[in-house]
Amino acid sequence: MSAAFSQAWLLDETPASRSQAAWGRRYRAWLDLRSNPLAMIGLVVVVAFVFMSLAAPLLATHDPGVQDLTNRLAKPSAAHWFGTDELGRDIYSRILYGGRVTLGMVIAVVLLVAPLGLAVGCIAGYFGGIVDRILMRVTDVFLAFPRLILALAFVAALKPGVESAVLAIALTAWPPYARLARAETMTVRNSDFIAACRLTGAPAGRIVLRHIAPLCVPSLVVRITLDMSSIIITAASLGFLGMGAQPPSPEWGAMIATAKRFIFEQWWVPTIPGLAIFMASLAFNFLGDGLRDVLDPKQR
Repeated sequence: MSAAFSQAWLLDETPASRSQAAWGRRYRAWLDLRSNPLAMIGLVVVVAFVFMSLAAPLLATHDPGVQDLTNRLAKPSAAHWFGTDELGRDIYSRILYGGRVTLGMVIAVVLLVAPLGLAVGCIAGYFGGIVDRILMRVTDVFLAFPRLILALAFVAALKPGVESAVLAIALTAWPPYARLARAETMTVRNSDFIAACRLTGAPAGRIVLRHIAPLCVPSLVVRITLDMSSIIITAASLGFLGMGAQPPSPEWGAMIATAKRFIFEQWWVPTIPGLAIFMASLAFNFLGDGLRDVLDPKQR
């Protein structure tokens, strides 16, 4: 199949099958996203961070845990591209491996909160009544506390570490997604196609899972992408406060915490991981704005 024929098949205004229509929607969404320069910059940076983190064993120039006290706080050079920290460890290699920890925490949080928020919101919005009131009051309790403060309380109740930080962030991050899914569900629960499903005898669980939840996913994807930056900052903040990844793990927030006393003299030690956090957060914001324009029909 030639490229011209493939494009014509994808952009056909009268698709011959459901599969062709679905792929056509995806291709048009990609064309819309590609026309947004900031969104493409964000996508490229995000993909680059993920690739470099996964390929850290191949790209790293040094072992991130090996200490060389005779070469501590060395300036950036050909031997150490980003310099070394207070224990003589190569900062460039630690940034690469730290991406695995920080971005891995973010991905784990998303995999936990997205299904939970979607399920709570769809169930509350579809059934309404007492179910809606109970679920939304629980959601309000979590929304009443600042995310970082509540995450710190959860981690303190458990024990500092990556697993505890992921669980704590997930427990504090799901309420906005539940609220969004509930609002989307309430706009479609009385639609004609939902009424038709009820008339055919479809159970409530099937209606929510097969018909309502998929309609909430695009808005949820946009919100999650926009929230990635705050999740990264929360994860880094927990590491900075000693509640996240523990030394000698090369987590970006923990790297800043151990190097903050060198910020005026050996500026590169805390600045490099700070720039990594900044670039990753900004890239997710750019990508989220682009996805909002593409996936949210109200933005068109």
